[in-house]
Amino acid sequence: MTSGASRSHGPDGDPAGARTDAQTERNRRFSIGANGFLAPAAEPGLHVVSTPIGNLGDITVRALETLAGCALVACEDTRVTRVLMERYGLTTRLVAYHEHNAAKVGPRLLAALEEGQAVAIVSDAGTPLLSDPGYRLTVAAIEAGHKVIPIPGASAMLSALVGAGLPSDTVLFAGFLPTKKAARLRRLEELKNVSATTVFYESPRRLTDTLADMIEIHGGAHRACVARELTKRFETFQRGSLSEIADFYEQNPPKGEIVIVLAPAEPQAAGEEDVEEMLREALAEMPVSAAAAQVAKRTGLDRKTLYKQALALRKAADGNG
Repeated sequence: MTSGASRSHGPDGDPAGARTDAQTERNRRFSIGANGFLAPAAEPGLHVVSTPIGNLGDITVRALETLAGCALVACEDTRVTRVLMERYGLTTRLVAYHEHNAAKVGPRLLAALEEGQAVAIVSDAGTPLLSDPGYRLTVAAIEAGHKVIPIPGASAMLSALVGAGLPSDTVLFAGFLPTKKAARLRRLEELKNVSATTVFYESPRRLTDTLADMIEIHGGAHRACVARELTKRFETFQRGSLSEIADFYEQNPPKGEIVIVLAPAEPQAAGEEDVEEMLREALAEMPVSAAAAQVAKRTGLDRKTLYKQALALRKAADGNG
C-alpha cells in the first residue's frame, strides 16, 4: 500500500479509500466474453441496479459499468450476486444488506454515501425495490440528500406482463399476497373491483391455494396467466381462465419463480342512482370529461352519454353555488 494514502473506513470497517491507483483501476474492470473493459468511476450516490431474473445474458452494459465503477455493491445474498460478478469478471466489494441486518448495515452504507462514495444496490434478481429491502435504504438516502440513480433492466413483473396477453394500459403491481388464507382472501376482496391488470408474485408451494382463493373471489371464468421461470430454460406461460389454470397446476405441481397476472375486473352493472353517485364523486376531483371517462371504464356505459349527464350535474352544482 502506498505510504500516506487516505484512509476512510467503508461500511464493513475496511479502509475503503486506502487503495493504490492500480488497485482502483483493476477493481473497475469487467469482461464480456473474451473482451475486457475499464469502467469509468461511477457518480457519487446510490445506484439502484437491475440484474437478470434468470438468464445472466440479460444484464445491460450500463449495469456492468455501474457495478464495476462503484466502490461497493450492497446485495441481498452475496452468494447469489457473486455468480453474476464472476460471470463478468467484476471484483467490486460485496456487502450483504437484507431485511435481517438492514438496521445495522444501512447506517454504514449511508456513511459511505456521506463520504462521497458511489454505492450500488442490487436484489437477488430483477429490479430492486420491488418486494425487497432496497426501498428502506433508498428512502433513507433521499432523506439524507443523496442522489439516487436508477439503472433499469430486467423485471419479472414486466416480463410476465409482456407475455401474458392481457391488457397493459393500466397495471397494478400488488407484490406478494399474505401467506395466511383469511388475510389473503381479504386482500383479494380489496382488489376485486380494480379496473387494472393486477400482477402478483407467489411461491410455487402456495400457488394452488392462491388460485383457489382467486376463484372464490373472482369466479372460475376470470382470465389470468401464470408465468413461471421467466427467462430461464423452462420458462412457461399458462394462460386461460382461473379454473383452467388451477386444474393444470393441480395435475402439474409447479417449481421455480411464479408471477400471476390477473385480468382487470369486469365492468360493474350499475343502476341510475349508482351511476349518478359515481359521477358526483368523480366530479369532485376532476373535470367533466375525465369524470365521464372514469365512470365509463368502471361501468361499461357509453362515455358520451355519461359526459352529458356529468355536464348537467356540474352545471346544476355551479348554479346552486
